[in-house]
Amino acid sequence: MIGLYIALFENKVILTITIILVCIMLFILLFSLFTFLLVFYSKSRKPTKENEYPLIKGKVYVPYHKLMIDFIKEVRKLNHFDVEIKSYDGLTLRGKYFKFYENAPIEIMLHGYRGESERDLSGGVFRAKKSFHNVLLVDNRACGRSDGHVITFGIRESMDLLKWIDFVIKEIDKDAKIILTGISMGASTVLMTSNKDLPSNVIGVLADCGYTTPKEIIKIVIKKLHLPPFLIYPFISIGARLFGGFSLNTTGAKGAVKEAKVPIIFFHGDNDNFVPSYMSEENYNNCISRKKLVLVKGAGHGLAYIIDEDNYIKEVIDFFNK
Repeated sequence: MIGLYIALFENKVILTITIILVCIMLFILLFSLFTFLLVFYSKSRKPTKENEYPLIKGKVYVPYHKLMIDFIKEVRKLNHFDVEIKSYDGLTLRGKYFKFYENAPIEIMLHGYRGESERDLSGGVFRAKKSFHNVLLVDNRACGRSDGHVITFGIRESMDLLKWIDFVIKEIDKDAKIILTGISMGASTVLMTSNKDLPSNVIGVLADCGYTTPKEIIKIVIKKLHLPPFLIYPFISIGARLFGGFSLNTTGAKGAVKEAKVPIIFFHGDNDNFVPSYMSEENYNNCISRKKLVLVKGAGHGLAYIIDEDNYIKEVIDFFNK
């Protein structure tokens, strides 16, 4: 009889432990799914109507909304070709090609996190034109007019960029000089491409307010939400692996530039409250290729060109003319 009680007690303990473990695993799974949807998932977007203008939210941008709308209106009037490619994993990615000059360098432009090319880079189109460059304006995967539902902080986007480079050479100009340009997440993406096996057509990189690694920028955002990164980040990392099929354990931009094969110019506003300017400084210090860092006094995130237009253009022309 005593043996029976012991056996029942042991079975109860085992059952209780099993239930607890299952509940823990279920919590990890569900919370990881929640963070994945919050951080990486992008639902399908409706096409922007002619009288709609996508604008970046936030107090720092409000004073510039009218200017941003003007940029968008003017870009919509410019002659361009709609273009598209297939990503390495079968997504249709879309962009617009603006040809301003014959035999001019072509900037392939990438926008920021959860952004779109029209919203983030309409001003960049005119900056490129004033720099005597043509422009291929790209919507990243899961953003704008491109297909997909998962944003990967530059991990898969850098592979997509290689496809865009190939497209320019094969479909636009086999002798084209190409500049890889990005803002925010787009900047980190072009930096993460700088150490890859690039064709000689690629003459350099322009990285505006890029972060060092996906892990580091995600932890910074968690802190800004007044949450503990050491508790929240592991769930985000698990979610990326389980539901996105990619790993955040990458050396990112700051690792790639240690093997950079092309010249890189870095821009960053010193009043950036989203991606701290020290991240561009760290990327710059790690970079082994010809490089320059331009810190724009008083500029918030992505506002370096708007705040210091003339000097920005001068720096771009001087750097790539070399």
